[in-house]
Amino acid sequence: MESLLVWGLALVALALLLMVAELFVPTGGALGITAGVVAIAGVVCLFQFEAVWGLTSLLSLLILGPSFAAFGLKIWPNTPLGRRIIGAPSDEELETQRVEEETERRRQTALVGREGLVLTDLRPVGVVEVGGVRYDALSETVFVPAGARVRVTIVEGSHIKVRQLT
Repeated sequence: MESLLVWGLALVALALLLMVAELFVPTGGALGITAGVVAIAGVVCLFQFEAVWGLTSLLSLLILGPSFAAFGLKIWPNTPLGRRIIGAPSDEELETQRVEEETERRRQTALVGREGLVLTDLRPVGVVEVGGVRYDALSETVFVPAGARVRVTIVEGSHIKVRQLT
């Protein structure tokens, strides 16, 4: 009879191990389903040994199972496998992206105060050339004709505002 207790506890422990493995091995839920079946078999063994053991294990699995699953889903995206499956960038890629964004922000900030040439009529949106580079720009006034000289007044993200020089 005590072998049922050992089998029941072993099956419940195996179910927990299978749930941990499910976090790190992409099986499409096969390990999770197997863990559920093994947990049920463990609870049945414990019920056959003694009702108190069975009820305790059943309640423990009903409480700890969802808690463990929620915890696993919370930490899974931070695991190397989770990052690869989700497609999250690595730390090096994040650092490279941050440096590129900072460089782009500095480049755009350096445009403020520079003069350029209107390539298409700004009604109020059009194309300007500043320092040999074309930009979509927004005129602070209603209309600026092509060929006019402008000065960059504000750069907010990818929006460039210009004012016609008189």
